[in-house]
Amino acid sequence: MNTSEPQQLSRVLGKLGLAAIAINGLIGAGIFALPAAAANQLGHFSPWMFIVCGLVMLPIVAGFAYLSSMFSGTGGPVLYASQSFGPFVGFQTGWLLYVGRVSALAANGHALVLYLSIFVPDLADPVLASFSVCVLIAFLALLNVLGVKRAQGSILLVTALKLLPILLFVLFGLTYLNAEILFSAEPPALKQFPVSMLLLVYAFIGFEGALVPAGEAKSPKSDMPKAILLTLFAATILYFFIQAIVVHVLPMPIVGRAPLADAASNIGLDWGFSFGSQAMLLTAVISIFGNLLALMLAAPRMTFALAEQKQLPHWFANLHPTFNTPTQSIYFLSGCAMLLALTGGFIWLAIISSLARLIGYLICIAGIPKLHAKQGSTIARWQIFLLTTVGGAACVWLMSQASLRSWMFTLGFILIGALLYYISRRERSSLEG
Repeated sequence: MNTSEPQQLSRVLGKLGLAAIAINGLIGAGIFALPAAAANQLGHFSPWMFIVCGLVMLPIVAGFAYLSSMFSGTGGPVLYASQSFGPFVGFQTGWLLYVGRVSALAANGHALVLYLSIFVPDLADPVLASFSVCVLIAFLALLNVLGVKRAQGSILLVTALKLLPILLFVLFGLTYLNAEILFSAEPPALKQFPVSMLLLVYAFIGFEGALVPAGEAKSPKSDMPKAILLTLFAATILYFFIQAIVVHVLPMPIVGRAPLADAASNIGLDWGFSFGSQAMLLTAVISIFGNLLALMLAAPRMTFALAEQKQLPHWFANLHPTFNTPTQSIYFLSGCAMLLALTGGFIWLAIISSLARLIGYLICIAGIPKLHAKQGSTIARWQIFLLTTVGGAACVWLMSQASLRSWMFTLGFILIGALLYYISRRERSSLEG
């Protein structure tokens, strides 16, 4: 099932590294911004909506867990789609997920600088903020050029630094929960469910980042499925308790821009310390930085895989002679992200990022039956049918909630990808001729 990789990447990513990439892909900027909007829309039922979102995402993630058990090469969704539907669909899948990650890198870079401006007010200046995002992206690129092992170490450190304060927040905040209020909360009207789901599911998108650098994992076929499934479970439970604490600690409607920091401040004062807000703001900065590290690690490996499959110029597959990292792909990603950061467009980039990834998810899940037939797995056909049907339906339902305008933007990117693919084929034909 594996595609050949003439230039072999070093297999240094272990279970902890893969889990850290998946965690940082899921737990990024979203959980620090969503609680207020969720609480104002859904009240005390909002924690349960995170459980619902986790259940909706479960068949999607389970589909990818099964797919990851069949491959050990770099590229993740790119490999799955290519093996199922051919090189063009594989390219478009990789391109869409890549566009989603480039836009997320630029958008989350701005989010990080926004949080930093609370500590350094001068960063609130738009020009200085854009310049700071570019410096940040350049620093992340340098970490990845120096080697995936260094990047893995950085991600593990950031993961520990951000999870510890969040877990402490949950630990101290549990004493504020009222079981009667929590379990008697009324769900929203049926027509409000789609709007709320579209809002909250953004916090669950990004798990596929751990699948992309499989070519640098020690035991990808056994470690990948466990890493992404356990990450989804852990993130869902964590989101539930965070949201439950916020709605029990803060008065509603919530008006602050940093609900976790406000809740941490109230909890801290009750427990006799005054640095709760500052600690949570710092945690937000560390969390978003970890998310950016994961994005920068995974995205260049996508263009590397596309170049290895001769769907992009071979320039993208060039490795550093010393550090054995895909430097050209890293440079290209950094340049595109810097350009987006300078031109703005945070809101639309975030929307397109979500929609583009969901389309990529759907393509990969649709290919499960064909790959299952090739693999000759012992899993029953009805299980494969159920996994494909439920996972695909979840993708379609979520995609249907996007606006027409966001669909038009995404289709525009699909056409750009098709043009690049056509140019690459013409160049290859010219060289072969």
